[in-house]
Amino acid sequence: MFINAIHSEHAPKAIGPYSPAVKLGDFVYLSGQIPLDPKTGEVVGTTIEEQTHQVMKNIGAVLAEMGLAHRHVVKTTVFMKDLNDFNAFNEVYGSYFTQPYPA
Repeated sequence: MFINAIHSEHAPKAIGPYSPAVKLGDFVYLSGQIPLDPKTGEVVGTTIEEQTHQVMKNIGAVLAEMGLAHRHVVKTTVFMKDLNDFNAFNEVYGSYFTQPYPA
């Protein structure tokens, strides 16, 4: 099997030696995302809600390159700087998924 790198014009470009996503067989692995506007490279928003929406849009853009959507995500890992933002983050994050939710 060959590993294929996945890129999207609608998501931020990699700023280091990594791919936004790689596909190996039927499995796809996405790199972490931060709330960058893909056109300007600038951080979007000042609130956790605005930034979470941008991260989820960036993830959606990479998934769309493969004909996939948020509903195809089976596992996520989230890193938060301030756990006081968890409820606000979770409200936005949860709006992008339906059951069965990612692990």
